[in-house]
Amino acid sequence: MKIRFLLITFLTAGILASCDNSKNDPEPEEPIEPYDLGVIVINAGNFTDNNGTLSLISRSNQTASYDIFQKENLRSISGGISGYAEAKDKGIILVDNSTAGQDLIEIVDAGTFKSVATIPSSEIENPRNVIPVSDTKAYITAWDATGDFSNFYANPGYVAVLDLTSNQIIKKIEVQNGAETLVKVGDDVFVGNTGSGQTIVSVIDVNTDALNTTIEVGANPSIIGEDASGKLWIYAGGQLQKINPSSKSVESTMSITSSNAEMSPSSFVMSADKNTVYYTMSFYDAADNWIQKGETFSFNTSASTVEATTPFIDRLFGGGFGVDSETGYLYAGLIPSYKQAGYVFRYMPNGTLVDSVKAEIAPSKFYFKK
Repeated sequence: MKIRFLLITFLTAGILASCDNSKNDPEPEEPIEPYDLGVIVINAGNFTDNNGTLSLISRSNQTASYDIFQKENLRSISGGISGYAEAKDKGIILVDNSTAGQDLIEIVDAGTFKSVATIPSSEIENPRNVIPVSDTKAYITAWDATGDFSNFYANPGYVAVLDLTSNQIIKKIEVQNGAETLVKVGDDVFVGNTGSGQTIVSVIDVNTDALNTTIEVGANPSIIGEDASGKLWIYAGGQLQKINPSSKSVESTMSITSSNAEMSPSSFVMSADKNTVYYTMSFYDAADNWIQKGETFSFNTSASTVEATTPFIDRLFGGGFGVDSETGYLYAGLIPSYKQAGYVFRYMPNGTLVDSVKAEIAPSKFYFKK
């Protein structure tokens, strides 16, 4: 059993409370073909149903194409989808199946979505996120095989090095347990983790594919991104931390304050101009059937304090965020339940709602085609 399944009951109940007006959204327009432009929506699916999909939506209207892998290959992905990215002309799909030994990576032609290669579970277990580090190489974080409730992250995590010339994993770089988020700054990739209690950020040199150093930061560091001044932001140990990528040291630390002590932050994402961070503050209301409640906030990266007082968007999104570097729009995934289609809401950088587009089950991440 994997950790996402443990959270479904709480997440589903909370998100149901925040989706009452999305059902009136207009139906999407005609499908998009081929797949050279637009925004890929990573629909994680319901974990135990193994029904993750990829949608493609237009940047300029509500046109959408659904389950594009199945459409082009006449077979389903057969698992949840934990990540997607592109390197030059290839797309990399991370498939996380609820059955042990069924995880895999699908490599597709990024323009047609025709399958190019499949990497089986014998080569990758519990893949989490993927980023390209060159036109022919990508890094993939993975948890490895998980344990039981007493020791869920039983094995060290790793970063798999995917050679896109041979379509093979050529190396696994051992990092901290629960390896999750990763961001490339210059020739370094910074790796965070989730849930395992590990307190370091690992730094990998992309030229040597080797661990360079580690930075002590606090429990479960989540890598947010690089700001306009070249500093790397993370959230670790309940605090925001700003790292100097050159010296590999923490320059400053600050807390997020809120009038509601039960609130906790999550889903951090950097704006297109790299001057703003968007995030959610939420809690489970014990007095209201443990429904998840909260709003979306933002702060400027030049701020000396961060106070979650006035929401940026008076709404909680459970599906995660993405920012389009071309338009600056904030994309937010809304999950009514894990048994029905979700929605993607688009906002201008000032928080004005642009529109919403129907997606598939559990829209959780986004990839913006260039």
